[in-house]
Amino acid sequence: MPRVRLSMDDMALIATFERITGASAMDVVRDDEGDRLIFIVRPKQLGKAIGRGGANVKAAADVFGRPIDIVEIAETAEEFVKKALAPARVEQVKLVRHKNGNTIATVTVKQADRGIAIGREGRNIARARILAKRHFDVTNVTIA
Repeated sequence: MPRVRLSMDDMALIATFERITGASAMDVVRDDEGDRLIFIVRPKQLGKAIGRGGANVKAAADVFGRPIDIVEIAETAEEFVKKALAPARVEQVKLVRHKNGNTIATVTVKQADRGIAIGREGRNIARARILAKRHFDVTNVTIA
C-alpha cells in the first residue's frame, strides 16, 4: 500500500472536518474535476461522519463550500473499491496484475445498480479510481 503524503492544507482540511463531524479522518482528496472533497475516514467512523439525517456532512459541505464524499478505509484493495462505489451493491471485485506492473480492478455490480456505481457523469467510478490509485496503487477500476 503506497504511503499517502498530506500537505499542510490537507491537514487543515482534515482538522476542520474532524471538528465539524466528530469523526476521525485519515486522508482528503481534492477532486477539482468533480468539484468535491473526498474524505477517507477510519473504520467504523462513517456513520459519525455522515451524522443523523446527513447533518454532519451537510454542515461540512457548507463550511467548505463544495460537496463532500466520505469513504471508509479498508484493509484490502478489493474491499476499499467496494466501499468507494457505495451505495451500489457490489457483487465482486477482482484484481488482475499485469506484467507491465499495472493492476486493474474489475467490479461486478448488480444490474440494477450499474448506474449507481457509475454515477452521474461518471462521478462514482471516478472516485473509486482516484482512491484505489492513491491508497492501493490500483491503476484502473472498470465495471464489468
